[in-house]
Amino acid sequence: MSGRGGDWAEAFLEMMAVERAAARNTLTAYARDLVDAEGYLAGRCGGLAGAHAEDVEAYFADMGARGLSPATASRRRAAVRQFYRFVLGEGWRPDDPSRRVEAPKRGRPLPKVLSREEMNHLIAAATARDGAQGLRFGCMVELAYASGLRISELTALPLAALSRDPAYLIVKGKGGKERLAPLNDTARTAVKAYLEVRPTFLPKGDYANPWLFPSRGKAGRLTPRRFAQVLDEAAAGAGIDPARVSPHVLRHAFATHLLEGGADLRVVQKLLGHADIATTQIYTHVASDRLIEVVQGRHPLARKP
Repeated sequence: MSGRGGDWAEAFLEMMAVERAAARNTLTAYARDLVDAEGYLAGRCGGLAGAHAEDVEAYFADMGARGLSPATASRRRAAVRQFYRFVLGEGWRPDDPSRRVEAPKRGRPLPKVLSREEMNHLIAAATARDGAQGLRFGCMVELAYASGLRISELTALPLAALSRDPAYLIVKGKGGKERLAPLNDTARTAVKAYLEVRPTFLPKGDYANPWLFPSRGKAGRLTPRRFAQVLDEAAAGAGIDPARVSPHVLRHAFATHLLEGGADLRVVQKLLGHADIATTQIYTHVASDRLIEVVQGRHPLARKP
């Protein structure tokens, strides 16, 4: 991007990083979204800087025509709307061309969830890999499932966070917000076993590597993509369709199984680091059988056999 639109986009992303503490992945996604919008609008009105309401409306409609997923299209609309609100607030434009453009309503899909039995099989399959590899990936699956960590949080864990066998982690999540992530005994045992073989994965000569899960790759630590690949292999080994498994599915399983066990929704919200409880409420649909059982078994007017 170049010209005024490029300058405005750069200032917008800087504001998101400094004032809103947006994560790197969020900034990267928003930068791509604005480049996409600029590319489309350049042929109609010269780009983001010169767009009118009908241009933005045409861009929003074009995303549907291109067959973008609802999630991607929704994020791109959000990026464009926030961009123009920022530009208006800075006084660089007298209007917000995205303000009157209606965004289509979309339902929120239910998360994919594995049963408790499937989770046990997945952990066993991850641990069954040869030697140190099995201890490392088994430990990662245990940590993700036991604490509800996002994959970005899991791969970014520093060694210092678990070197003294803590009962919980202090995790920095989206927006730089910190939360407590408890560790159960099984996860702590898996961490202890992995730490004994961790030196195996250190880059040559990099004995001061700060990451819990180091790698000889360029980043110096295991990447989310590599973990996702191994998770697919573990799913196949456990007899589970790999299409049903992803790093985020472990987080879904954590939340759903807590609710099925009778955990309070507000507690699960805090453990997941959700700013809005409406985001957490989606798991109540997944755990509906357990909720019905609780009402029927504990409500004072429920019929008892």
